Amino acid sequence: MPRLLLIKLGAIGDVVMAIPGAYAMHRKGYEVDWVCGEVVAPILRLYPWINVIPADEKKLLHSGKVTSLRTLVALWRALAGRKYDICATLYYDARYKLLAVPIHAQWKVMLTKDSRVRQLLPGRHHADEYARILLAQIPVEYANGETPSQLAPIRAEGLTPSSRRAGHPRIVLVPAGARNAMRDDGLRRWPAENYAELAAALIARGYEVILAGGPDDSWVSSFFDALSLTNFIGKYSLVETIALLDSADVTVTHDTGPLHLAGITNTAIVAIFGPTDPRGRLPQRSNCVALWGGEGFACRPCYDGRDYAPCEHNGCMHQITPAMVFGEIETLLTARREGRDLLPRVRTPKHTPVPALTQLEGTRS
Repeated sequence: MPRLLLIKLGAIGDVVMAIPGAYAMHRKGYEVDWVCGEVVAPILRLYPWINVIPADEKKLLHSGKVTSLRTLVALWRALAGRKYDICATLYYDARYKLLAVPIHAQWKVMLTKDSRVRQLLPGRHHADEYARILLAQIPVEYANGETPSQLAPIRAEGLTPSSRRAGHPRIVLVPAGARNAMRDDGLRRWPAENYAELAAALIARGYEVILAGGPDDSWVSSFFDALSLTNFIGKYSLVETIALLDSADVTVTHDTGPLHLAGITNTAIVAIFGPTDPRGRLPQRSNCVALWGGEGFACRPCYDGRDYAPCEHNGCMHQITPAMVFGEIETLLTARREGRDLLPRVRTPKHTPVPALTQLEGTRS
């Protein structure tokens, strides 16, 4: 059996978007080993066809030279004696090339801006691009013209169902995040005040509202102190959070890791975008909608794959109002009640006419 080694440590969203490509290789008969960060390892363990090899990303990238070297040598020892047909390092950053130095592989590939075949092309979804780059390493298959397009997320297996209130639509809000081992990307966040206003309207409608997030997201909890909702921020493991999202009728978040976790579940999704392009990140499955702020802004999207343009007002995110999000939630809930699936779509404020949120609060169907 041919063997593939993937090196993709994090972040959560990037790892989840690389899973369909790994699955495409698995379907071609490849045994898949994956070097990943310890944070995302529990996600990959939900897929029994992936052999998970965890590495301490913080020690590798954010420690002194001695600690980094020891961690690197420990990883090399874990990979010693293994032979691969393909070793794919899904990064542009040359530092990650060190991880693959001692690995025995017939072909080694890394992302590069110098080759169209081995770079993530603008305007295409990252899941499709990762799959295209991996499949390109199989000469016969790629020569047959196999070009991945609109690959859906691969649903997680073995989730423990999360209990819920009967008779009340469950809406999960993920109001923080946008932070990984490398940096804090606050420009991607929808304002916490907007999440609180949306939560108040959903509660008035009689919906069950739950907050989700990791231990580093507790700062956002104070915005919801006056509201009657359930706050699970920092209380659930990553796998428990995925199960919680799977139990939700609708999940609302911005461009952050839990958006992609929601993509591997059955929840409908309202995703809020501004500086990043949703066409490359919104899960490509039914009942997912992106609201993309900044229509008419010359600077949108400002994220170039590495950095954001200097910005003090974050106007693209402020352009999305709680009323717009509320309207999309209602549309998704109506479709679910009627047994209909809606195609994934990207909408902008000018294409999303909805009444003021004050007109919606307290209205019951």
